[in-house]
Amino acid sequence: MRKFFPYLICSILILATMNSTGQIRIAVSKTSVHYEAWLRQIDPDAVIVNMYGMAIDSAVSMLSTCSGLLLTGGEDVNPVYYGKKDEIFKCEEIDDYRDSLELALIGRAILVRMPVFGICRGEQILNVALGGTLLTDIPTDAGTLVNHRCPPGSKDCLHTVTINPQSMLFQIAGKANDTVNSSHHQAVDIPAPGLIISAVSENGVAEAIEREYPLGKSYIMGVQWHPERLIQNPDLSRPLADNFLEQIKEYRKARKSCCAVF
Repeated sequence: MRKFFPYLICSILILATMNSTGQIRIAVSKTSVHYEAWLRQIDPDAVIVNMYGMAIDSAVSMLSTCSGLLLTGGEDVNPVYYGKKDEIFKCEEIDDYRDSLELALIGRAILVRMPVFGICRGEQILNVALGGTLLTDIPTDAGTLVNHRCPPGSKDCLHTVTINPQSMLFQIAGKANDTVNSSHHQAVDIPAPGLIISAVSENGVAEAIEREYPLGKSYIMGVQWHPERLIQNPDLSRPLADNFLEQIKEYRKARKSCCAVF
C-alpha cells in the first residue's frame, strides 16, 4: 500500500485542479466582469474562482484547486508591509483583509510554482510579497511629468511606456514602445530580489515587473496598466492574457504528468 501512496496523493491533486469537463480554474484575488472577460476572451470555458470574502485559510485551500493566480487592481497596499509605515499618511483607502489575503495566496502560489499575474495593485502587492518596496504616492515621490491617474469619474489617463527589449514582456508584446491606460498613484519602487522592472513610463516610474532569470522558474509577471480594459491598445492587452493562460495550461499539464514518475 505504501508504494501507491504518492500516486494516490498525485491523483487527488489532479482531480482537485480539474472539473469533470477539464476546464481550467483560475483564482482571482478580487474579480469583476472586466477581469473575467479579459481571461475568457482566450478561454471561454475558464472557471473563475473569486477569492475575496473567503476566510484566508479557506482561500489558501481553495487555491490548490486552481492552476493560476490573478491579482487585480484596487486599494493601496498598507506601507507597514514594505518598511514605510511612517508614510501611511500618503495612502488612500486600505483594505487590511485584502492585504492579508493576497499575501497568503502569493506565498502559497510561489511555494507550489503556480503562475502568478498582477495588475496595478496586484503588481504592487506581488512585489511587496517577494520583498520589494513601493512609491506610496507617485506625484510626491516621482513628480508630475506624467499623469498616472485622472480625476475620479473620468476615463483612464493614457501615456507611453518603454519596454526592455531583453524582457519576457517584450517577447510577449513584440514592441518596445506603446501606449497604456493608467489609474494609480502608487507603483513599484525597489523591485523584490529576483525581479526586474521590465517597462517604465516617461518619468521613470515602473510599469511592469518579471523574473530576472525566468528559465526553469515559475511564471511571475505584473503590469501597472489595466489590460482588462485597454480597448485603445489590444497589443498590450490580449497577448498578456494569452500568455498567462498558456502558462496556466502548461502548469496544469505538468501537475497532471507528475504521476508518471510513480
